Amino acid sequence: MNRYGQIFHPFPFKMKVLDLDAVRAFVLVADLNSFTRAADALDTTQSAVSLKLKRLEAHLGKQLLERTPRLVRLSTDGVAFLVAARELLGAHERALRAVASERRRLVLGLSEHVAGADLPALLARINAHDPGLVIELHLGMSAALLTLFDERRVDAVVVRAEADDTARDDGQPLFSEPLAWLASAEFAWRKSEPLPLALLAAPCNVRAAAIRALDAAGVAWEEVFVGGGVAAVGAAAAAGLAVSPLARRVAPRGLVEVGDAFALPALPTSSVTMYSRVSDPRSVGSLRLVVAGLRGA
Repeated sequence: MNRYGQIFHPFPFKMKVLDLDAVRAFVLVADLNSFTRAADALDTTQSAVSLKLKRLEAHLGKQLLERTPRLVRLSTDGVAFLVAARELLGAHERALRAVASERRRLVLGLSEHVAGADLPALLARINAHDPGLVIELHLGMSAALLTLFDERRVDAVVVRAEADDTARDDGQPLFSEPLAWLASAEFAWRKSEPLPLALLAAPCNVRAAAIRALDAAGVAWEEVFVGGGVAAVGAAAAAGLAVSPLARRVAPRGLVEVGDAFALPALPTSSVTMYSRVSDPRSVGSLRLVVAGLRGA
C-alpha cells in the first residue's frame, strides 16, 4: 500500500469484461429456445447471434449451449450462467434508469385470440429487457383494438385477421396460424341435432369465420354458450358444453381437435398482424420481443 492508500498486487491480473450485447443474446436464446427468434427480437441475423454466443463462450472458456439441428438447450454451465446473466443485465438496466429523466410507457393491445398461456413469461421477458418501461396492456377483440389504435389510444396492437379480410394494408404481417374445432375428449354429438357451439360475443372475426364455414357446408348449429373472453369460451369447451373454434395457443390444455371426427368444414387460417406507431428505439426493441415470444408460443 502506498501513501495514498492504494493497494498494489505483485501479480496483477486482467479482469474479464463481458460483452453486454452477447449476454443479452444468450438470455434471449435461452428464453425463446431459438436463434432465429432471438435474432428477430434483436433485429439482427441468426448468424450474428450465433457469432456473439461463440465469442461469449470462448471468452468464458465454457460451452453455454448444446446445439442440435432441431433444438437449442442450455448446458450445465449455461444453466448456471443464466442466473448471473439475468442479474448482470438487471443491474445494467437499473443503472441506466437511475439517471433517466422519466419512465417511458408502452400502451399495447393484444388480441385474446393471440395471447396464450405464455403471456406471464412474455411480460417477464419484457420487464427484464427494459425494467424502466411502464407497460399498459389491453386484451380484447381485434376489431375493438384496431379502433383504439386508430383513435391513438394505444401505441401498437397485435390482432388476428381472416384470410379474406383485406380492408386495410397498413399493418405488418407477423405469421399465419390455423384455427381448429376444439372440444373436450369426452364431448359427444349426435349429427341429427344442431352442433352446439361456444363462441365469443359479436363482433368477432373468429366467430364470423366459423359461422360462415358451417353455413356454407350446410351444418346446422346452435349457440349454447356466449363468452365475453377467450378464457370463458375455452372453459365452456373444456367443461364439455360445446365445440369451439379456437387457435391452439389460447385453448385450455386437454382440448382435442374434433373437426375430422365430426366431418366439420375446415376453418380458415388467420393472419396475425401488428399495427404500430412506436418509434422510440427501446420500445421498438420491447415490441420485437413481444413478436418473437408470440411466434415461439
